[in-house]
Amino acid sequence: MTSHITFIGGGNMASAIIGGLLRQGMTAQQIDVVEPYAEARDKLQAQFGITALHGPGPALAKASLVVWAVKPQTFKEAALQTRFHTKQALHLSVAAGIRSDSIASWLGSQRIVRAMPNTPALVGKGMTALFGRPAVTEADRALVDRVMAPTGQFLWVQAESQLDAVTALSGSGPAYVFYFLEAMTQAGADMGLSREQAHRLAVGTFVGASELAAASDDPPEVLRQRVTSKGGTTYAAILSMEQDDLKNAFMRALHAARHRAAELGDEFGS
Repeated sequence: MTSHITFIGGGNMASAIIGGLLRQGMTAQQIDVVEPYAEARDKLQAQFGITALHGPGPALAKASLVVWAVKPQTFKEAALQTRFHTKQALHLSVAAGIRSDSIASWLGSQRIVRAMPNTPALVGKGMTALFGRPAVTEADRALVDRVMAPTGQFLWVQAESQLDAVTALSGSGPAYVFYFLEAMTQAGADMGLSREQAHRLAVGTFVGASELAAASDDPPEVLRQRVTSKGGTTYAAILSMEQDDLKNAFMRALHAARHRAAELGDEFGS
């Protein structure tokens, strides 16, 4: 990859992408980060050997790709400070909720790709959805593919509105898994296992079940039915969850996350 890439924001997601790019063969000299906090800049420079800047400036003009890894509430201010230095670049945003119309207006560019990644990208097991505005070329998409590949799996969606659903499903999804892991670990401890044993059993079960689902052509319903013999232990657990209306409660939670993603666009996109 011969491009020069600038990251605006140097948090966990930026670090995940930078680490993947370096493993892929990019050099540290090809990557800059704009990060206002000195402690974070020092950490990035020590970890990756890249150049970390305290603010935007003329040096950003060499970037062929700018990755926006900022919080939604700070995006507009950062964009307005940066726009004059990055007019020729392709822009890739990993900020939740902020719509590409807003980003294009702030940056004065139509070459905008929005990404909705999740935190397993930190270990190369992420799931990312991507949307490109009409001005984004096939070459631009290919560049984004190469940038995101080291973080895990990715897919392109046709409508930007779908990214709110992606945010609810996979963007926030790791937190749901961790929530269930909390419950399984506590239940295991309550039933006499050590917390370490319960945690290991719970994590291993999620990993194994996910790998089985990924490898199987059968839908989750069929996989569940195969381990749910009527009158058995799994049946007792599923019946208890159904009596508590857990599936519908969980689905309502995802709709709440989707609604909040749309609100973020309204709240911080003007």
